[in-house]
Amino acid sequence: MSVYLDHNATAKVRPEAIAAMTQVLENVGNPSSIHAAGRTARAVMEQARADVAALIAAPASTVIFLSGGTEANALAMESAIAGGTRRLIVSAIEHDSIRETAAASGVAVEILPVDANGVADMAWLKDRLARWDAADGRPFVALMLANNETGVVQPVAEAAEAVRAADGWLHVDAIQAAGKIAVDSRALGADTLSVSAHKIGGPQGIGALTFGPRANLFRRQHGGGQERGRRGGTENLPGIAGFGAAARQALAGLDSYQAQAAFRDAAAERMKSEGCVVMGEAAPRLPNTLCIAAPGWTSDLQVMGLDLAGVMVSAGAACSSGKVKASPVLEAMGQGDLAACAIRVSGGWCSTQADWEAFTTAWLQAYARHSARRPNSSLGQVA
Repeated sequence: MSVYLDHNATAKVRPEAIAAMTQVLENVGNPSSIHAAGRTARAVMEQARADVAALIAAPASTVIFLSGGTEANALAMESAIAGGTRRLIVSAIEHDSIRETAAASGVAVEILPVDANGVADMAWLKDRLARWDAADGRPFVALMLANNETGVVQPVAEAAEAVRAADGWLHVDAIQAAGKIAVDSRALGADTLSVSAHKIGGPQGIGALTFGPRANLFRRQHGGGQERGRRGGTENLPGIAGFGAAARQALAGLDSYQAQAAFRDAAAERMKSEGCVVMGEAAPRLPNTLCIAAPGWTSDLQVMGLDLAGVMVSAGAACSSGKVKASPVLEAMGQGDLAACAIRVSGGWCSTQADWEAFTTAWLQAYARHSARRPNSSLGQVA
C-alpha cells in the first residue's frame, strides 16, 4: 500500500499537465521569436496565461510567469521596498518565502498577530494602519489567503479594506488556496497575489504573480524584455504549458475538491477519540488540510511510523540537523507545547476517501504500538 497525503508540499502532477509539457518539449520555438515556430510557442504561452488568470479571476494581461511562488512573493515585497516602503507588516503565519525575504530586506518588519485558531487579528491591523507614520513610506501588508500548515483561511477582503484606506499595498500569497477554494484576486482586494504550479498538479519551478493597478512592480531580474519587461529571461515554456493545463483542470474540479472536507473530518474524529487536538478547528479551513497534534507523541516519530506503513504525510514542525524545531505558525497560535507533536495531512486532486481511511487506520495502529511501549506515559508528556 502506498498513500500520498502530502499535497500541500507538492501535488502529484496531473496527466493533462504532463501531456502539455511533452507536446512543448517535442517541438521547437522561443516565444520571443517572430517566425512560425516562435509564434506557435507564443500562442501556447498566452493560452496558459489565460488559464492561470482564470483560476484566480485576474486579467491575463496582469499575470507574470516566474520561477515559482518564492520568486513571486519576493518580487511583490521587493517592488514595494524599491518604491519607498520602509516598514513591512507580515502576518505571523506567513510562509518562509515571505518571512525570510522580509528579514533580509533591510527595512523594519512588524508581525501581525493571530488568534488561537490562527486567524489574523484585524483589530490590531486596523489600529496599526491608523497610526502609520508617513516617514515609513507606503504601508505594505503580507497576509496569505490560506495557511499551508493548518489550512486556516484568512479574512483577506477585510484586510484589503483597511490597507486600501491607508493607501497601502496588500500582498496575498494564495499558493495553498488556489485550486482548493475559489480565488478571486480582484474581489479579495489584493494588490498582488502569488500562485504556484506544483501545488495544483503542475510542474515544479514555475509560478505566477498577478498585480492590480495600485501595484508598481520593479524588475528584479534583468535581461530581455520578457514578461512585459517585468522579468528578464527566456520563459520556461514547458513549465508554463504544464501550469496552464493544471490550472484549467483545477478550476474545473473545484466543486469535487470540497468532498475532501468530509474525509478529513472523519479522520479527525477518529484521532480525537485518542486525545488528539485539531489546529484551527474552529476557523474556516481548506477542505484538504488537517493539522493535528498527538500529545506525547513527537511529529518525527509519527511521520516515520506512517512512512513504514506506506503512508506519506509531513511533520507540522520543520526538521533541521535531525532535531525538531517548533513551527512558528503553531507557536503564534499559542500552541507551542503541541507544536512538536503535530503532523499535517493534505489531500490533493487525486486523493480518495480510501486514502484518508487508510491513513487513519495506519495512524491508529501506530499510535497503539506507541502507547504499548509507554504504558505509564501521560497524554500531556512528550515522549
